[in-house]
Formats: sequence, C-alpha cells, structure tokens
Amino acid sequence: MALRHRLLAVLSLMGGLALAGCAGDDGGLQSQKMALIKGRGQLICGVQGTLPGFSSVDRNGRYRGLDVDICRAVAAALLGNPDKVEFRDLNSSERFAALASGEVDLLSRNTTLTLGRDAAGGNGLNFAPIVFYDGQGLMVPKASGITGIEGLNGKAICVETGTTSEMNLADRMRERSIAYTPLKFQTSDQTYAAYLQGRCAAATTDRSQLAAKRTGFPDPEAHVILPDVLSKEPLAPATVNADPLWSDAVRWTVYALLQAEELGITQANVEAKVAKAKGDPNQADLRRFLGIDGELGRQLGLPADFAVQAIKAVGHYGEIFERNVGSGSTLKLERGLNRPWSRGGLHYAPPFR
Repeated sequence: MALRHRLLAVLSLMGGLALAGCAGDDGGLQSQKMALIKGRGQLICGVQGTLPGFSSVDRNGRYRGLDVDICRAVAAALLGNPDKVEFRDLNSSERFAALASGEVDLLSRNTTLTLGRDAAGGNGLNFAPIVFYDGQGLMVPKASGITGIEGLNGKAICVETGTTSEMNLADRMRERSIAYTPLKFQTSDQTYAAYLQGRCAAATTDRSQLAAKRTGFPDPEAHVILPDVLSKEPLAPATVNADPLWSDAVRWTVYALLQAEELGITQANVEAKVAKAKGDPNQADLRRFLGIDGELGRQLGLPADFAVQAIKAVGHYGEIFERNVGSGSTLKLERGLNRPWSRGGLHYAPPFR
C-alpha cells in the first residue's frame, strides 16, 4: 500500500509539472488551468452561497462577502476584471468533488485547512493563505439557561455532516465524557432549520458561521453562542494540487491583500500610490510590489500589476474584513487573531521579492 501511495504521488507531481510548464502569450509562465480560465474569460468560484458576511446574495442578486471578495480579487489579478466570476453554490459534501472534477477553478467557501485535506493521500488540495482564523462553537437558545458545554450532557446537537465540526464535536465530547446525540444534516440550511424547530438543544459549527446564521433568525437576540471553543478552524481558499502555478497565483494574490494593509495601500489610494512610486526610484520594495519594477507577476503567470488590480477591485484585507464581517457589517465581529502581525494578529505576508 505504501508503494502504491508513493507511485500516486509521483504521478501527481509529474502531472503538475506538465501542466505548469508552458509559456503564456506574454512570455511568462502559464498553466493549463490559467489558460482555461483566460480562454473562458471567467473564473468559476465555489462558495457556500447562503452565509451572510462570507458568501450570500443581496437583494439585487449580487454575491457579497469575504469569501466572495477573495474570488473577485483573483479574477481581477488574472483577468483584470473582478466581475468576471461565475459563482457556484456548493454544500460541504459537494465542495471537494466539484474542485477535483474541475467544475470550479477555486474553492472559497469557509473551508478549514487540515492535514488530511491538504495531503496528496487525502483530498489533495493546495490551500492559499488563511483568510479567517476561527474556532468551532456552540449556539443555544437563551431561554435554555445553558451556559457551557457541560450543560449539553444527554442532549441532541445539530451538526452538518462532512465537516470538521462533526469530528471535532465527537472528539471534545469524548474527552470530557459528555454524552450527547448528534443529529446530522447534509446542508447548513437543514441544520439550522432543525435547530430552530427545537429538534436539538444546540447547533455547532465555526463561531463566525454561527454569528452569521443567527442574523437571519426571526429573533437573533434569543440565541447565544457559548464561550467554549472546541477547535482551531483556519479557513482558507483552495485549489487542486495538480497545477502548482495556478495555486501559486491564488496564494500570492491573497498575500498581496495582506501586504497591502501592512503598507497602507487601500482601494481608494492605490492609484495615487502607484503614481508616487513611479516617480520615486528609491522605493524599491514598493515598486516591486506594485509591478513597476521586477518580474514578480511574470514568475506567477500573472500581469505585472496583479497586486494593483486586486487591491483596486476589493481593497486590502482589512477593508474586506470590516465591510463584510467587521464593524461595517451586521455581524460586527472583532478582528482578534485576524489582525496583521504588526498589531497582535496572525496575518503575515512573506516578502515580495
């Protein structure tokens, strides 16, 4: 069995190298996936679709949210237009198969980065940088009087199957010797419908998702998220690992959004920053980041100004966070670990050089 796994890994690597080995029209590197997206003129992005703050459709039929903005940033970096995206709603059971089959080019759907999902012997995904540091929580009706996980002993808990939440819940309850009955559902809509019907004492998933779903309840104030944090849930976009150049393009587009916040480059001032950098040859780091000097874009198979296009489309990471899930949103989540490293958070972009 070990030999078979090694052979599969070698074949996967050889396939990835073949896909990434051709040259683009501009002389830069290109991948089969990137050539396909360019030829189609559109990025196909898999999202959750019904999760306020991350991916949902507004009254005008337009997708909005943090995960949606990541898709738009990648489309802007590759195609020069953030609107050249087709969004596909995927539930937790569909998402990995849709990515593996090529139904979607990119998965930007509140997906937790784990070893099993990343490894070639598992789901075989390539994860971009983490875009939201989260943890699993539990939500209960305020009227229940439950104040912590111990209060759920002997009760039913609603959980979406095919998620890390399902395994985490089982692990934590076993560790604490708490008896419970898991009620498993295929979609998040089914999970929360059952919870609101009183079929379970609590619902569990990422704390951000609990906060987002609660905003759509008939009486959001009647439900509380318990203080218990059951797990680490680093949420990140993902691509298949068979096309490393495409994965690199997505990865460094996300890093560009993080770096832009550190440099104070916003959606409103990015063009002024470019103009200033063009007139000052001493700003070497800034000129490379903005694509004025060097070949960073070409090395990724992207235009030289890919970072500028992404920032113009959606702003830097802090802007994306605040308008979708932070102070400018209905969720009003604290940034916490999602602050830049220079302000006590975990977001950190490697050097653009």
